[in-house]
Amino acid sequence: MEKISPNYASPNTGHYTPGILSHGMLYISGQLSIDPDTRKVPGGDIAAHARLALANLDRVLKTAGLARKSVVQCRVYVSDIDQWDAVNQVYADFFGAHKPARIVIPVGKLHFGCLVEIEAVAEVHKA
Repeated sequence: MEKISPNYASPNTGHYTPGILSHGMLYISGQLSIDPDTRKVPGGDIAAHARLALANLDRVLKTAGLARKSVVQCRVYVSDIDQWDAVNQVYADFFGAHKPARIVIPVGKLHFGCLVEIEAVAEVHKA
C-alpha cells in the first residue's frame, strides 16, 4: 500500500490518510466540504459545498497522478436529500461526459457543519 497525502497548509488531525493506492486502485477517503488549507467551511448553498468537496477529491487524484476519468465509483453523502438536484448538477459539471458508478446518501448533520462529503475509488491506469 502507498499513502497519498496532498500537501495541506493546515495539519490533518484525523486518524486516516486522504488516499491509499493498493492493487491498482486508489481509495479516496471522504472529502468534506471544508478547505483543507484554511479549515474553513464555505458560506453559501449546498452547491458551493459540493464544489469544494469535489475540488478536495480532485486534489487527492492529482497527488496520485490520476485524472477524474479514473474514478470508477463515488459515494456522495448529503445533509439534505432535498438538495439532490443541486448536488447532481455540480457533480455532472465536475465529471462531464464521464459517469462513475454513484450513490447519494442522505445522512443529516456532517462534521464541522459541512453539507457534503464525497468518497471515491479510482483505477490506476498503467502507461
